[in-house]
Amino acid sequence: MRIKNPFADLTGFERMLWLGSVLVIVVSCLLSGGGDWLSVVASVIGVTALIFVAKGYVLGQVLTVVFAGFYGTISFFFRYYGEMLTYLGMTAPMAVVSAISWLRNPYAGTKEVAVHRLTRGQFFWMVVMSAVSTAVFYVLLRTLGNANLLFSTISVTTSFVAAYLTCCRSPYYALGYGTNDVVLIVLWILATMEDRRYLPMVVCFVMFLVNDLYGFWNWQRMARRQTG
Repeated sequence: MRIKNPFADLTGFERMLWLGSVLVIVVSCLLSGGGDWLSVVASVIGVTALIFVAKGYVLGQVLTVVFAGFYGTISFFFRYYGEMLTYLGMTAPMAVVSAISWLRNPYAGTKEVAVHRLTRGQFFWMVVMSAVSTAVFYVLLRTLGNANLLFSTISVTTSFVAAYLTCCRSPYYALGYGTNDVVLIVLWILATMEDRRYLPMVVCFVMFLVNDLYGFWNWQRMARRQTG
């Protein structure tokens, strides 16, 4: 049985975006002293996941689960317990749920997921559940002595909203993750000020932001194409 190379489905621009993201991440690691290759591996997996999520491919959700494992480990070592708990306890499980949702809702029998418009009921539950998760995580993180508690708590909220929208197959998932990227850029800048080995994580989320903006644009195109 022949296994098709998933990168063959990427457009020329998408291949350039992916390759450019990888090169920027690797160079940032070299400039920071080249000591934290775990961050580089995590970042490369992350941008690879995002390029396939931007295309609406289930593979992107599978890679998101893998990225969550690496990122949770890195966060643990810097005492960003909020990030660790968020990605291992929320992002990874919701990526699994999203993968199932996407597999059940392909567009016209293709690899591409069918874009969905958020209902009022879904929006209501998103607000309620994000408020509850934020409150619970805030208390938990404060108890654990999490570094940079404020930004970590905001990250929990934006991560939940983004993951929820992804599961609902809404184009606005990308704006949710884009907002989360901005919060994480701030968090890792603060970490880099203490140890420059974490510079690749700053660059990682800068490239994530670029990829998420592309994802939002591409999902809008997908929505228009699917509705004719």
